[in-house]
Amino acid sequence: MEKDRAGHSDEKLIRALGVPTLTSSIINATVGAGIFVLPAGVALGLGPAAPIAFIICAIAMALIVTSFAIAGSRVSLTGGLYAYVEVAFGSYVGFLAGVLLWLTNVLAVAGVASAVAAAVGVIVPAVRSGLGRSVVLLLIFSSLAFINIRGVRAGARTVATMTVAKLLPLLLFIAVGVFFVKGDALGWSAWPERESVGQTVLLLIFAFMGIELALVPSGEVKNPSRTVPKSIFLALAITTVLYMAIQLVAQGVLGAKLANFTDAPLAEAASRFLGNAGRSIILVGTAISAFGYVSGDILASPRTLYVFGRNRILPTKLAAVHSRFRTPHIAIAVHAVIAFALAVSSTFQYLAILSNIAALLLYLLCCSAAFELIRRDVRADGKPFSIPGEKVIPILAVAVVLWILSHATLFEFRIAAIVLAVATVLYGLSRVRAVRRAAQLGD
Repeated sequence: MEKDRAGHSDEKLIRALGVPTLTSSIINATVGAGIFVLPAGVALGLGPAAPIAFIICAIAMALIVTSFAIAGSRVSLTGGLYAYVEVAFGSYVGFLAGVLLWLTNVLAVAGVASAVAAAVGVIVPAVRSGLGRSVVLLLIFSSLAFINIRGVRAGARTVATMTVAKLLPLLLFIAVGVFFVKGDALGWSAWPERESVGQTVLLLIFAFMGIELALVPSGEVKNPSRTVPKSIFLALAITTVLYMAIQLVAQGVLGAKLANFTDAPLAEAASRFLGNAGRSIILVGTAISAFGYVSGDILASPRTLYVFGRNRILPTKLAAVHSRFRTPHIAIAVHAVIAFALAVSSTFQYLAILSNIAALLLYLLCCSAAFELIRRDVRADGKPFSIPGEKVIPILAVAVVLWILSHATLFEFRIAAIVLAVATVLYGLSRVRAVRRAAQLGD
């Protein structure tokens, strides 16, 4: 019944996202403000051997996104990873995946929006705190919510525009900075310790994350069995090359000093070969990148709330589709309000660590779901994506995720356990209500 209801509800949505728009959405969600600061952390952990972490992350993400591609080509319902897990393992496990997905995204977007407000505050001190800061955050979330309520195409165009805008300063950094790289700054003679590699990968892997956000509007993707795999692999290839180039230029320009500039390493490196203008360009690029991430989140994350409403786990009003614009307008508005409240209060900082462990647990569930969908030969629209050894890839992906998780802390696992326990209670209450409704209808 739930599956039929999901399909009927999703039929109201417009399949308007093709390879270019979905690829740009994935790149936008992946290339966030983090890449502007992470090179320093990676250099601190591995020094000139930093490329090792990028290679390991790329291999890990290749296995993971291949599993996503397999699952995404077999399940075309709105919800992305949530929908994949739900179809594979049922509504309860699917709901847990949805909670991890939405909570990770709403905490992350609240933090990123705060970064945008802070960047504006540097330029206009009057909005650095208090009412001025709240007004900036309100403008950010209300304008993006308005754009996305008016149509998925408008939201996708905004994401595509922001993707180009955020990539330009990074491409400038690489194109000019490569001529100032010092060869001796990139040399290393000894293989780093295994623990250092693991901890650095745990830090860096989040620069590669974000695909789970962009895949939420799966019910609005054209020909998902082809579009999802193509977009995933194209976006991963682009981001991997981009990240490697950024790290090599920053390392090559600043050398061992790169690890000292933890707040703005790329801005510091740019100032060495472009002066103060270069620093300003990168700082503005950081703000644009952060705003681009927020625009991508407002496009995608509300669809998770839409699915919760569609499946009657949360109020069904969340599954309402606007009669004119054909978008889940109530879910978009609710998500934007919650993210705004978190950003204004800053209480999200105490839970931000959850996004670390939650994302990896979500990946673990989705890779397992890919294997189950293959085993059951679940099919959606068209012939599913298939490659040699497709049953082995999700298993390898699960092993990689478990290895990365082994470097997380006990505190992170405790927070995740509490959240999943609360989600379990919420799910149980929804089932009780469903039984009561059925009994009343029977009477």
